[in-house]
Amino acid sequence: MRSPLPALLPVLAADVAAVLVFAAAGRRSHDEASATLGGALGGLAHTAWPFLVALALGWVLVLARGWRPARVRPAGLVVWGATVLGGHALRLVSGQGSAVSFLVVTAVVLAALLLSWRAGWRALRSAGRSPYGPRGQH
Repeated sequence: MRSPLPALLPVLAADVAAVLVFAAAGRRSHDEASATLGGALGGLAHTAWPFLVALALGWVLVLARGWRPARVRPAGLVVWGATVLGGHALRLVSGQGSAVSFLVVTAVVLAALLLSWRAGWRALRSAGRSPYGPRGQH
């Protein structure tokens, strides 16, 4: 039996990249990006770790249920919800704090980043399966 790991890696990488983009954008918007490489990477890691851990929890839930991680429903929604809620919970218990406005921004931005690539991927795959052939061929 073939391992599903190679097929999952690009999906996982896209989700990790989305969380890192979210964390980096947040740091930049609050002028927290450091001029030094160590400061920038350390700050990014400090900001991103709660959301990356929560993302991993979302993935565990999705894989435990046998859902396809690249699908918007239910996998993408579960990964998104776990990342938003779990990330904020971990920020709170680690003393990083949170606010309702940050929770709202987190939910909106991570929805855009974690769900839009899944929807786009599905649209591209569906276009190739049209009963009329690839677009433009009739």
